[in-house]
Amino acid sequence: MDSVFITFEGIDGAGKSSHMQALTEGFQAQGRVVTVTREPGGTPLAEQLRDLVLNAPMDGLTEALLVFAARRDHVCQVIRPALARGEVVLCDRFSDSSFAYQGGGQGLSGAVLAQLEDWVQGDKGAAEGKDDAFAVLQPDLTLWFDLTPAEAARRLAQARAPDRFEARGEDFFARVRKAYADRAQTAPQRFAQIDAGAPRDAVWQQVSDAVRSKGWLA
Repeated sequence: MDSVFITFEGIDGAGKSSHMQALTEGFQAQGRVVTVTREPGGTPLAEQLRDLVLNAPMDGLTEALLVFAARRDHVCQVIRPALARGEVVLCDRFSDSSFAYQGGGQGLSGAVLAQLEDWVQGDKGAAEGKDDAFAVLQPDLTLWFDLTPAEAARRLAQARAPDRFEARGEDFFARVRKAYADRAQTAPQRFAQIDAGAPRDAVWQQVSDAVRSKGWLA
């Protein structure tokens, strides 16, 4: 069966996790093998880098370099092999998060991030015999859980002690949200905007409708 790569994006507190589990179960009910993973993280090396990114103070460029280093290992060790086996890969965050958090939130140049994206998600072997040097890995579908920063902050305050990202103010998350919107405009065929402020059942309906529209779920 053809592989499927779906990413879950949105500001912290948008409520992605429970819907990842429900979508996993939906695919498994159809006999699909599902790899569920996350970023930063997904491999032993990437999880070590995740701990640094979430907890150690650093500037925006250092943050981006660590995130993309973790992503490279994740892509090589987990994502590409699973897709090559024809699996469904569900990933909590991918490169859109870098454009949103390190780009929109931290003000890092989009050109720098685009170059890192090409290096890290490219694979010369996948493009062998083609004129272009790299085939850059991108999701087949990105579910963007859109939520106001004020509501996200309210949810996080009730959930747990914040990490270095979650502790940033609403102005930061407003910039992150705008960056997600800008990113979605550049790839409307890939993004599905989910109203994450709706009741949980209504959010799941949006998620399942987006996936069914691609013909991946019955």
